Amino acid sequence: MFTDGTAPGVSVESLWRSARSTRCEAKSCQTGKISTAEAAVQSHTSQDAAVQTDQRSDAAQGFQQEVQVDETGLLSFLQRVESAVIKELNKNWKSHAFDGFGVNWREQSKTVLCLHRLSYPEAQQQKLQVTSVSWNATGAVVACSYGHLEDGDWSTAKSYVCTWNLERRGLNPQRPDLVVDVPSSVMSLAFHPSQPSLLAGGLFSGELVVWDTSRTEDPVVWRTGITDDTHTEPVYQLARGEAAVGVTSLSFSPLDPCVLVVGAEGGAPLKCRPAAACRRAPAELAFAPHAGPVYSLSCSPFHRNLFLSCGTDGQVHLHSMLQPQPLLALQLSQQYLFCVRWSPARPLLFAAAAGEGVVHLFDLGKSSQKPAVSMEQSVGQGPVHCLEFNCRQPQLLAAGDASGTVRVWQLSSDFTEQGARELKHLEQLASETRG
Repeated sequence: MFTDGTAPGVSVESLWRSARSTRCEAKSCQTGKISTAEAAVQSHTSQDAAVQTDQRSDAAQGFQQEVQVDETGLLSFLQRVESAVIKELNKNWKSHAFDGFGVNWREQSKTVLCLHRLSYPEAQQQKLQVTSVSWNATGAVVACSYGHLEDGDWSTAKSYVCTWNLERRGLNPQRPDLVVDVPSSVMSLAFHPSQPSLLAGGLFSGELVVWDTSRTEDPVVWRTGITDDTHTEPVYQLARGEAAVGVTSLSFSPLDPCVLVVGAEGGAPLKCRPAAACRRAPAELAFAPHAGPVYSLSCSPFHRNLFLSCGTDGQVHLHSMLQPQPLLALQLSQQYLFCVRWSPARPLLFAAAAGEGVVHLFDLGKSSQKPAVSMEQSVGQGPVHCLEFNCRQPQLLAAGDASGTVRVWQLSSDFTEQGARELKHLEQLASETRG
């Protein structure tokens, strides 16, 4: 049988490695030295030569010959026409044919674009209408009120006031920055002219409320409540001035704070002065009436005696406060006109909100017969109830309609840049007399 066993180790030394190491030698090699030399070469002489064709003897020589000028005849001609030329130059200098013409290197644009379509879905689900819009003092925030213009519920008609900051990054047109629940329909809205966060509203119940839009919790800072001294009818319009007048519409003159124009249900605008400013009767002059209630008035920001009115007859009247008859009567719509506003940038431009769901821009400098452009806002969905120009950014126009939507329109330069003769044209309109 096999058994395990161990044997001592055996080592064998390498004879090749020891012999190899003794024969190693170091060697080196180098090529022979290479000779180099440098030399420069330069020419000693140079010569230029030109080649030209010979001129033919029969070549045309009209342009080669010196022009002969009859200096005596030229002087005689200039002396003869001098007086006539000076006369025409003086005539052109006094002419106004090119007054108002200015070189504009930018391409003129007459387009109107809809920048934003703002809405509050919960108000739309309740079929509430936009009753009023207003821009704040900075021109960055637009507010709208919701309610019903044709009627209202004194106890259960809940409504809203919403604001959007159009300069906020990530603007959501269907998610307002601020939503205020109001227990009664809000019929009118107006931001404070210098404090951007203060917003006043007139309710269907007759109350007046002031909100501070910078406060997200309990923004109400003042309200009149319902007492014997407050309104007992809906407040359809708000304005800041020296007196409060309860009528269907009103407009204070921005150039004369003691003068305001009011519109009554009978259709006649009235020129008034607040009772504190004079001891006479507040109504100084009654103007030719519309064929129905006056829904809106707007005093010109460029002329102290001009104002616009519109109403249920679909007409816009241009009035002078110095005479009862209108200077112009423009039939803009076959339905009601709910609002009219002068442009803060163009003396001859105004906008009107029509019952057909259209916003008309009218340029009296271009035509007194038809609108310059008509923007279809809510055609087939109800009238446009309200509109306001942005005084800080006059290229922006906000309009609210019966579908519960506020559209912000961007006007092109043609509707925002004032012409050189525009104020003079406005003065000519104001000086016209109607019997």
